[in-house]
Amino acid sequence: MLVPCLLLVLTGCADTRYYWQSVTGHWQLMQAARPIDHWLADPTTPLALQQRLKLARDMRRFAVTELHLPDNASYQRYADLQRRHVVWNVVAAPEFSLTLKTWCFPVAGCVGYRGYFSEADAQAEAQAQRAAGLEASVYGVPAYSTLGWMNWVGGDPLLNTFIHYPAGEVARLLFHELSHQVLYVPDDMVFNESFATAVERLGGALWLAQQASPEGRQAYADFDARRQQFRLLTRNTRDRLKEIYSTDGPQATAKKNQAALKQQTMRDFRAAYAELKASWGGYSGFDAWVAQANNATFGAQAAYDELVPGFEALFVREGRQWPTFYDAVKDLAKRPQKERAQQLKQLAAEQKG
Repeated sequence: MLVPCLLLVLTGCADTRYYWQSVTGHWQLMQAARPIDHWLADPTTPLALQQRLKLARDMRRFAVTELHLPDNASYQRYADLQRRHVVWNVVAAPEFSLTLKTWCFPVAGCVGYRGYFSEADAQAEAQAQRAAGLEASVYGVPAYSTLGWMNWVGGDPLLNTFIHYPAGEVARLLFHELSHQVLYVPDDMVFNESFATAVERLGGALWLAQQASPEGRQAYADFDARRQQFRLLTRNTRDRLKEIYSTDGPQATAKKNQAALKQQTMRDFRAAYAELKASWGGYSGFDAWVAQANNATFGAQAAYDELVPGFEALFVREGRQWPTFYDAVKDLAKRPQKERAQQLKQLAAEQKG
């Protein structure tokens, strides 16, 4: 499933209440975090958690030595938040568009989601977006990145919200979040998330090949195969929706046709998912996503997928060398947004061809 990131802004916000919940929520998280060695030395720490913390520590070292990701305070501590998610994100989009509503913050710029440390607050925000005529969804987030801004006070910690994920997923998540500390471009969510997703996929594959047991690699391969099938289904559905929403013609007629075609596309999507689920023996990991699927959820997922093939092609072009790959990405980030996106798409097409 997706591993979305809340780029928490602690530098200012016009909405005082929202700013306050962000600051207090993050502060509580930081207060709950203790160094990994403290947890390992505590006799009350469950054995399963001890094993996972040792594994995560090895993954963190791998991220530095093999992937050349930042070597700093992040993910050197652990916190148990006593809940399933660290934050809840709200996404919203128009009835006939996959373009996400954006919220803008100092430094981080504009992003297509708004995060809350309270699920009730997130649901209230989603309802407000629906009242304004948008489609909205709320989803729980297992981790987020502060872009390295908080390393001086301990950095982003490991969390109970993801520490017991399949080992390959924990590795991918860590690599994804750390990549945001390599580069973050304000106002370009698709570029940022696609870059981080490319790093997590490439780095995760390398970690599995070098560090995982044969049984672990097989278990993860089975898990990832289901995810890739689901992503293909959602990508095809997004393409159909984009085509529907771009229909020409008089506005009234177009909207009538769009509504009918949209409804049919969503029915087809859910029917195809039911077939996939049956082929997986009833695996239900994507049920919650499918249940609330709408323009907002499809739009959010696109940010994590759209430019990934281009970044992967760039990695190959740079000789699969992480430092030169990061330098190339930083150079690309200096170009205008449309230009860098177009170049990534061209690289992907050339590799595919």
